[in-house]
Amino acid sequence: MKKIVLAITAALALSATAAQARDNIEIVGSSTVYPFTTAVAEQFAKKTGNPAPKVEATGTGGGMKLFCAGAGIETPDLTNASRRIKKSEFEDCKKNGVDAITEIHMGYDGLTIAQSKKGQEFKNFSLKDLYMALAKDVPNDKGELVPNTAKTWKDVNPELPAVKIEVLGPPPTSGTRDSFNELGMEGGCKKIDSLKALKEKDEKAFKAACQTIREDGAYIEAGENDNLIVQKLEANPDALGAFGFSFLEQNEDKLNGLGIDGVKPSAEAVIDKSYPMSRSMYVYVKNAHVDQVKGIKEFVAEYVSENAMGVDGYLADKGLVTVAADKLPDIAKNATALTPMTGDDLK
Repeated sequence: MKKIVLAITAALALSATAAQARDNIEIVGSSTVYPFTTAVAEQFAKKTGNPAPKVEATGTGGGMKLFCAGAGIETPDLTNASRRIKKSEFEDCKKNGVDAITEIHMGYDGLTIAQSKKGQEFKNFSLKDLYMALAKDVPNDKGELVPNTAKTWKDVNPELPAVKIEVLGPPPTSGTRDSFNELGMEGGCKKIDSLKALKEKDEKAFKAACQTIREDGAYIEAGENDNLIVQKLEANPDALGAFGFSFLEQNEDKLNGLGIDGVKPSAEAVIDKSYPMSRSMYVYVKNAHVDQVKGIKEFVAEYVSENAMGVDGYLADKGLVTVAADKLPDIAKNATALTPMTGDDLK
């Protein structure tokens, strides 16, 4: 009988351990969303007395791989993303047992092209200029794709400065790079008639032509740390950098954000999408971990609170372009209920 009692006690203890397998929330993903999630993590720890969640900037793509690797407690609980989860990533998640994910649209960002205040002025800069400067192959006068030989911005557009083409930007694992390719490079590609025609004939060839960046030093992968790009722009006034609007706002004493197609980056232009490289940002929650990791529900509630995500919240103070006030109640309701996304409208 004593052995049976001990066995039951041990089983109950093991069950309790399984039910609360970890005290520390673990979050990975976008370097752009990282400072906002870190701010929420600090507030959450202050309010609840729980350990502050561990937040790592792995890049959006890298975060999705870690998040979707499985539902086990050794995998992250949440992931930040500076773009929406892709259909292929959602399917990977499901295949690996991550079959209930809550999506939180936590705000907006504008992907900006910026330079040091000491740099030469770029007037009438366009998405077409960005594409023609950085694409591996560009169309000639006959519309045929040929290797890109432009050395200076003036080679691309006579109205731009005669300075070497050098753009510091994110690596392929970053959601910012995905946005750069889709909103920037492909956006410029669509301005060219021969490439618009290619899109109608062969979508795959169109994407390859638009999103393949040259590898001769014109584009420099500067890692996941956007602050490092800011430092490099200060050191090299002729270079341009690509990063989120919040980093531009935080460094407006040192940097100028280039107007694109006649629109300067601003919070208003990002929200109403008049700024050509506006994007939404997200946080994804692994619902299977809610009962296994202490504090996930409370952390989510703090994230979507008026105090955090509201127009006068502390995330706005950190540079987040917040969602419209009338949208926040629905976002908060969906998030706190941990409503799983269906994935039906993913691309």
